[in-house]
Amino acid sequence: MKIKKYKQSEKGFALALALIMLLVMSLMGATLVMVAATDHKKNATKDSSQQAFYAAETGITEAKKWLAAQSSLSANNDPNSKLKFCKTSSFSNLSSAKAINDWVDSKSLDQIISVSGKEKERLEKYSYEYFITYTPDQNGNTSTAKTKTVAGSTGSSVAEGTSYKSGGTSTGTHYTIFSCGCNAAGSKCKQGDNTIVKLIADVVLVQ
Repeated sequence: MKIKKYKQSEKGFALALALIMLLVMSLMGATLVMVAATDHKKNATKDSSQQAFYAAETGITEAKKWLAAQSSLSANNDPNSKLKFCKTSSFSNLSSAKAINDWVDSKSLDQIISVSGKEKERLEKYSYEYFITYTPDQNGNTSTAKTKTVAGSTGSSVAEGTSYKSGGTSTGTHYTIFSCGCNAAGSKCKQGDNTIVKLIADVVLVQ
């Protein structure tokens, strides 16, 4: 009789151990799922931020092209009424912004990069917006142009440096490009709801 009781006790212990192991494995599985979901969310957020950064860089590139193509440039009005998500208040070095030629540009990346299908659908979700001012002074004002004499060049040149090596001298004017990239189309992008990456580029235009 003692041996029989021992075997019944052993069976009960094995069942309890199996239930405990099942519970532990279930908890481990649930934890792994949560970790994987968190990692996926972090990677998606990182990718979205990186794409918004690329969009802001595209805005810088397009702004340089626009600057070089203009025959005359002047500081005009505050651009905020035209801006959707790249407001002047986003930039701490600005106190009074006067947009050059009142120009503000905003486009989705699919309008710049010629693609089709799923890649076009992906690029539609990212956009840039930029405005340009004279480089702000120490008080953040942009009404007055700052110029410098640089080595001469032929035609119009825009650069983030001033290494012009041809003969003679020219006057270079300092401009600052304020560009924002967003992980949404320009018409849908909102501060606080979307990822917005802000970039600033100081350039010198020699004409």
